[in-house]
Amino acid sequence: MDRAEHLFLLGGITFFLFFLVSYLFQRLKLPSLLAYVFLGLALSSLLTGYELTIVDGIARLGILLLFFLLGLHFPLARLMNISRRVWRVGVMDIVLNFGVSFGLAYLLGFDLIAALIIGGVAYATSSSITLKMLEDSKRLKSPEGEFKMALLVFEDLAAPVMVSFLAGIIVMGQITPQAVLVIFVKVVLLTVVSILIALYGFRRLDLFASRYMFKDFMPLFAFAVGLIFAGIAEALDLSKLLGAFLAGVMLSEIGASKEFTKIITPVKDITLPFFFIWFGTSITLGTGITSPLALVVLLAWALAGKMIVGYLGGRMYGLSLKGSIRAAFSLNQRGEFSVVIAALAEPVLRFFLGIYVVVTAISGVYLFGWAPRIADRLGRRKVK
Repeated sequence: MDRAEHLFLLGGITFFLFFLVSYLFQRLKLPSLLAYVFLGLALSSLLTGYELTIVDGIARLGILLLFFLLGLHFPLARLMNISRRVWRVGVMDIVLNFGVSFGLAYLLGFDLIAALIIGGVAYATSSSITLKMLEDSKRLKSPEGEFKMALLVFEDLAAPVMVSFLAGIIVMGQITPQAVLVIFVKVVLLTVVSILIALYGFRRLDLFASRYMFKDFMPLFAFAVGLIFAGIAEALDLSKLLGAFLAGVMLSEIGASKEFTKIITPVKDITLPFFFIWFGTSITLGTGITSPLALVVLLAWALAGKMIVGYLGGRMYGLSLKGSIRAAFSLNQRGEFSVVIAALAEPVLRFFLGIYVVVTAISGVYLFGWAPRIADRLGRRKVK
């Protein structure tokens, strides 16, 4: 049959597959994003160029909305407060999990840009996976949960900037002091302009928003702001995701973050799976693992680096010994941000990075569940 003429049927089958694999993976207590990546792998040989074009278009919107919603959660006052509380732990996290992973990858034979991408993939703990597990385990409101959420927020703030730098370097095709300086100036310029618009523009729209929030034109306003700033960032050869994130920050200054979140979240939930599907289809299984030794070394450091940040960072934050040990074993799961950065890599590297993300996500889920028992045992030994 002509697939273009049966688009609704194919769309319905696709959403049913989303539902099915997500349901099965959640029954196995595994994150849904892995289900979508595996589904993309399974469907890659069945999708035509026409269908992949549709998937790619929806995927771009889905990942953009993820970062847009992320920005909505961070009014400027909250950004400053979080930065003051966890900046030391956040810097340690960047040094150990981005910096050391980058160094290891470079020493193990990857070129400079590939090593930077690997460092980016290794950096961020998955916020969505961690938040869900904290809620399911009733550990969200504990001091340990507060520390992990603060660290995740710091990572969420750093991730859009990191993505933008990596995207800018890839566009330029080389890493020189001049190239890095140009990207830095562009990021700072876009950020400063966004903050000024937020302070002197959007803050004055609170009355307008409260009066018209539930009118049918308000979603159009929100999407217009997000897409315009994503487009501006892209025009500057930065990541559109940084522009979407800053658009969310600006809208949050109106004081209607919860209302805008309710408007945008359903669209994000429908479109975001397409991004992980697209990533799965972009992985070429026949390429093999670029370097098995490098994969083993980087996976070992993925666990060690996050354990060091969780334990030492927890102690710096004021957690008890057991709380710090629980945090140490609860941060290994990589997820959505790692996939976003992995998507910047050449196709030959995506298989390597796909395995990295899958292994760290699954091991992180199980380590999170075992963390309380490990903390109890190690805590008793320490007391003795």
